[in-house]
Amino acid sequence: MAAASEQPPLDRLNAVVRAYGRGAVDETKILLASMRPADIANLLESNPPKVRKVLWELLDEEPRNQTLQNLHEDVLNEFLETMDTEELVAVADDLDTDDFADILQHLPNTITNQVLASLDAEDRARVEAVLSYDEDTAGGLMNTDTITVRPRHALELVFRYLRMRKDLPETTDALIVVNSRDEYVGMLPLSKLLTSDPTVTVREVMDTSASAINVNASDTDVAKVFSEQDLISAPVIDGDGRLLGRITIDDVVDVIIEDAEEAVLAQAGLDPDDDTFAPIGKSVRRRAVWLGINLITAFIAAAVINLFEDTIVKVVALAVLMPIVASMGGIAGTQTLTLVIRGEALGHIGRSNLLWLINREFIVAVLNGLLWAGLVAITAAVAFQDPNLGWVIATAMIITIVIAAISGSLLPSILRRLSIDPAIAGGVVLTTITDVTGFFVFLGLATLVYA
Repeated sequence: MAAASEQPPLDRLNAVVRAYGRGAVDETKILLASMRPADIANLLESNPPKVRKVLWELLDEEPRNQTLQNLHEDVLNEFLETMDTEELVAVADDLDTDDFADILQHLPNTITNQVLASLDAEDRARVEAVLSYDEDTAGGLMNTDTITVRPRHALELVFRYLRMRKDLPETTDALIVVNSRDEYVGMLPLSKLLTSDPTVTVREVMDTSASAINVNASDTDVAKVFSEQDLISAPVIDGDGRLLGRITIDDVVDVIIEDAEEAVLAQAGLDPDDDTFAPIGKSVRRRAVWLGINLITAFIAAAVINLFEDTIVKVVALAVLMPIVASMGGIAGTQTLTLVIRGEALGHIGRSNLLWLINREFIVAVLNGLLWAGLVAITAAVAFQDPNLGWVIATAMIITIVIAAISGSLLPSILRRLSIDPAIAGGVVLTTITDVTGFFVFLGLATLVYA
């Protein structure tokens, strides 16, 4: 049988759950000790609050502290509420500055100030430097633990300096080169340091083409830079070019995962930081708002249908075919909306090419509208033995699909100008537009034909 440390993460999680279920406390504690902090965090989030509280108490201090950085916000807050100032100060010793700063941002200001006051001067200065920036910026992601060298130094001197340090910050792939004013100059890759003549200076082998990231850049922009340039770490500078810290790939991966989770969950009105096993009351409150918004949009669509009640009574087939028109428009609009949001996220779409994209989507919508409208028109005309009905639904489908495509192209830009995240609100707004347009056009044309 494989040792616990050699088991796949899922097998270890199941083993812990089984041991806990048997009441084998010692075995549970041993299994927890063999797991990585990220796996422990996953285990805690996979169990109800009562179980996770027991598992939390079985953890030693160091793995417990390291686990905090891997927890989603709701579960993290649950454990932070039980920790006193002394325990929170101990967390600082086991986490990088940026990760500890992220945790402090979830605490009330009074508690945060108490924790900061309890840190030594050097650690406090580092944490306060990160806390002064928004958590969704390069400043909020950066770690102030950097190794800097001067251009005039010989590589041999750099070697001696590194040996005196004995260890390097995690994910160090290069040293940062700064001048006497701490202004960023370039990077000295470790590969260059190891393979170059030790008598040459840093200036002769450093990489001056490696760009730094502005401290106020958004985390999304930071992720783009890392992706486009295949970076492992990058320096962070202020507006004057002075070095403030560095960002490492592990922080960027967290940003990418969070953005991906948000993109999926936001469409359903959910937050990626929501606790899967949150209390019923909290879940009801959070979801009720989104359900209420959707109910309003449903009432709007129902009001449009009500305007044409007499026509629907006269031609019952309209009630059968209405969902087809709205559904086709919704799908066409969603395809365009998703494409545009993705394009904006990748930096592919801007003011210069948005008009071209709208024209392209218009043509695509017209061609798809003609294709499927023709098919539906023939089917409806034959099924209900009414050629007029086929003409009505075909025209309505083409118009609805075109409007949906144009709306999907323009909505992200409009919502961003209103400071609304299109990934969250875009789907609701688009659904309202396609439903109202589809019902109004279809029933309106039917009224003209059958009046």
